[in-house]
Amino acid sequence: MENYQTRVNAAKEDAVKALKDEFQGYNGFIFTDYRGMTVAQITELRNALRKNDAAYRVVKNRYAKIAFKDLGKTGAEDQMVGPTAVALAKGDESNVVAKAIFEAIKNGAPIEVKGAIIDGEVMDAASVEALSKLPTRLELIASLMGTMKAPVQKLAATLLAYLESKGGSLESN
Repeated sequence: MENYQTRVNAAKEDAVKALKDEFQGYNGFIFTDYRGMTVAQITELRNALRKNDAAYRVVKNRYAKIAFKDLGKTGAEDQMVGPTAVALAKGDESNVVAKAIFEAIKNGAPIEVKGAIIDGEVMDAASVEALSKLPTRLELIASLMGTMKAPVQKLAATLLAYLESKGGSLESN
């Protein structure tokens, strides 16, 4: 009997390397089933994600699994069954990416969220949906600034009212 060895195709190696290189720049990966989406819907989603320094890639499961394994990211194997597209997020923007996906679903895109790996944590679809409902980093900062500004505004209004009650005004004559 002849001894068969698996030959690795250079094109396939290059495809895995390209995926690995791209995945290295991201820390959030949301796995979706994109079946039934129109080109216009995919383009609209990609444009929305691009605004947040994110991407949406249709991947070959076999290549992506190898790339994730090489990067030491475990847990993706179970979520990469059937047609798969991956939304890629950088930094603290994973919930913004999740919001964009669920906004696309709300607008009629037939996307099914399978799960995610965010900062090394494996999440199911329900957890990704919960993540999408959290306020963004900028919303939290704005809320904090509003809270911090309120006492100063109240003090200014009180001082102004006191000054006006004494017959004074801020305008110089």
